[in-house]
Amino acid sequence: MGELRALLEMRQAWPLGFAPDGASLLIASDVPGTRQLHRLSVAGGELEQLTFFSEPVDGLVLPDGRILLVTDEGGNERGQLYLLDPEPHAEPEPLVVDPRFIHATPRVSRDGALLAYATNRRNGVDFDVVARRLESGEERVFELGGWLGVLSISPDGRWIAVDRIGEAAGDSDVFLLDSESGEVVHATPHEGSAEFGAPAWLPGSSAFLAATSAGRDTLALGRYELATREWQLVHEAPWDLECAIDAAGATLLVGANEDGYSRLELRDPETLELRREVPLPEPGVAEHAVFSPDGTLLAFSFSSVREPHDVHLHECSTGVTRRLTMSPRDLDAARHVTPTLHRVESFDGETVPVFLFEPEGEGPFPVVVTVHGGPESQWRPWYSQGFGAFTQFLVARGYAVAAPNVRGSSGYGKRFEHLDDVALRLDSVRDLAEVHAWLSARPEIDGSRAVVYGRSYGGYMVLAALAFQPELWAAGIEFVGISNLETFLENTSEYRRGAREREYGSLATDRELLRGASPASRVDAIRAPLFIEHGRNDPRVPVSESEALHRALRERGVRCELVIYEDEGHTIEKLGNRVDAFERAVAFLEDVLT
Repeated sequence: MGELRALLEMRQAWPLGFAPDGASLLIASDVPGTRQLHRLSVAGGELEQLTFFSEPVDGLVLPDGRILLVTDEGGNERGQLYLLDPEPHAEPEPLVVDPRFIHATPRVSRDGALLAYATNRRNGVDFDVVARRLESGEERVFELGGWLGVLSISPDGRWIAVDRIGEAAGDSDVFLLDSESGEVVHATPHEGSAEFGAPAWLPGSSAFLAATSAGRDTLALGRYELATREWQLVHEAPWDLECAIDAAGATLLVGANEDGYSRLELRDPETLELRREVPLPEPGVAEHAVFSPDGTLLAFSFSSVREPHDVHLHECSTGVTRRLTMSPRDLDAARHVTPTLHRVESFDGETVPVFLFEPEGEGPFPVVVTVHGGPESQWRPWYSQGFGAFTQFLVARGYAVAAPNVRGSSGYGKRFEHLDDVALRLDSVRDLAEVHAWLSARPEIDGSRAVVYGRSYGGYMVLAALAFQPELWAAGIEFVGISNLETFLENTSEYRRGAREREYGSLATDRELLRGASPASRVDAIRAPLFIEHGRNDPRVPVSESEALHRALRERGVRCELVIYEDEGHTIEKLGNRVDAFERAVAFLEDVLT
């Protein structure tokens, strides 16, 4: 297991923001074993660790140089807010702390006077937005209700832009909250389902640019004028777009998601004229983009299937890009395998994109099919610290790995994203059967040794595949998966229930449908060996989902292994636990397939 451990121990880093003078960056890195805050000069050099907590932390830089620190306890996702001096081992000063509730998506105005954040402290369910004056502590509360988050604050500090998910799947709205008068402006009235991205505010706060899918299938860029409260479509592309802007409003960053791969462009914010493309090291995914205060530098993280996220710095005037961090690793990532992208026709003529990793040799190889979570998400060609390591280890050991984006995935337009909504849930599971058939028809793949793997909603897909297609799968590996859609909705955190019902069906009206699509309803059909991981503090998928299924399968004599980490939630944040979980999963896999 030495190589697997080395793969899992590959660290990653991404930028959180520039210091006010632009000379250094606040970096999140898991070099210490959990995600901690670090400082790094824009000239490069060594990371200077600032925080040393047992729990992972996040943060943003305030205009006065202090750090707004965000942390929870044991993965419970109830974020608490602290102020921190930007020095190693500084003692955090409590700012907004009540461990009973969530305090999320904090944003600070450019003058440092106003903090806005979302919290469910009113009733534990609905999220309100709190506008807090940092100097006086005076607060104004906006009770919008529903599940929402703060996106940004206008340059003049007046308008707080927030995002609230709609009642239908794949739908959202942006509201503008006047921090001075208390006025609430619904900026995105629309018909049908549509989603909207974070505003990129233009100078003077009179308008902003944002991604929108209103009236179209994919996300394009629109411009919103506050004076007229009207939208205008200003830039389109075949794939989903997103955007960000520098503080001066001089440069617009446009990101495109092209079949999962990132493309970054710098454009004029007024004319949308292309200035240059930001070069990336190889095909992969760029995220976490932040501009320096003067707009001359753009920092972002980049990952490919071979490399975890590291920080890169682009000089906007010269077009030069350089890598700022080289996170520790004990192996050569250049030898890692890259996938080929295929299109598989499913049962009804829809095509399913599939990324296929193949080992050296002629085969036939066993194959692991991985399904992403969400379901409104997408498998993208990056190195996730769990599955990225797992994939490269499996391929080195003679396994093929297939990563499909089944119907319901984002990134391919909202029509495709809605193809698994509510009553159509099992159509996405049928896509897995078609992917299995396509793989089995390839001479280098041994379809009789096909394993399905996933986490969260991907865990549901694993269990559904084993329950509804028991003849196809030799084994399953799932982390924090849903075994029973009905009990999941009953027991998930109250603030999440409505958001999940819009995708899966309502407890009030769709219980029969929920039961029929639940793997638990066909537990007697499951015969493949199964490995399960869960975090005790998971607020999304209750650990009872795994415990109940584990108990039911063991009673029926089906091999089922369950590991629960008492100090984790929905994701495995601590390095030691991540190594342990995947070493157990690999040992299980090699035992049941040999």
